[in-house]
Amino acid sequence: MKQIDTIRLDRLNNGAHFTFHTNTLARVKAETALAEKCAKFVTVYETDVAAEDEALKISQKSLITDDIAAADKLRDSLYRSYRKAVKGMTGFPVANIAEAAKVLAQHIKDYGIDPQMQLDKETGLLTNLCNDLTGKYAAQVATLGFTDVVTQLAEANERVNTLIEERDNEYAARTVGAMKTARTAVDEAYRQLVQVVNAFVLIEGEDAYAAFIDLQNSVILRYKQDAFTRPEEEEEDPEA
Repeated sequence: MKQIDTIRLDRLNNGAHFTFHTNTLARVKAETALAEKCAKFVTVYETDVAAEDEALKISQKSLITDDIAAADKLRDSLYRSYRKAVKGMTGFPVANIAEAAKVLAQHIKDYGIDPQMQLDKETGLLTNLCNDLTGKYAAQVATLGFTDVVTQLAEANERVNTLIEERDNEYAARTVGAMKTARTAVDEAYRQLVQVVNAFVLIEGEDAYAAFIDLQNSVILRYKQDAFTRPEEEEEDPEA
């Protein structure tokens, strides 16, 4: 007698897991008679699939990340240009300019800022550096004519800092473990629906359910062959 096969849904990555349930729900709803008989379970399943959809959306990369990358690229370009210009002017044939450049070159060396360093670390160091350049080293900056450059560097760095804070607030607003919770709920809803369908087959015979079961089992077989993650490939849930 036909029965819907079992499947280890926990071994599917998030994308495959959501697709499996979305397509299964569509197949169930397409079987009008079956959907009506299992209406209570189909409703729960549909609700849980929608919840997983929402959890999947919020688990994706924040769009702010792209803005941070763009702002970081700009400030790094400004910093490299400032550093290169200062170094180039240390040998300038005008004494006061060369002396100012040497002071600022040592200042740059003291901070040791690498544009490739960790984002927050670079942001903090550049904040302090810019404060120095608009404070105790303002005269040297003015002598070299770099006041506008320093202003733009400080603004670009603050832009990065503001965006990082916005992203942190966005992540904090998310429900911790939302994806894991949603997956557990939808798997349970699916399991109960399968139990009901299999029970109807036992009670009424398989004729009315054969086509659906055959199709579902063919999909399950395909997932087992192609979509299961191997142990070394299993992805971590960033929301777990």
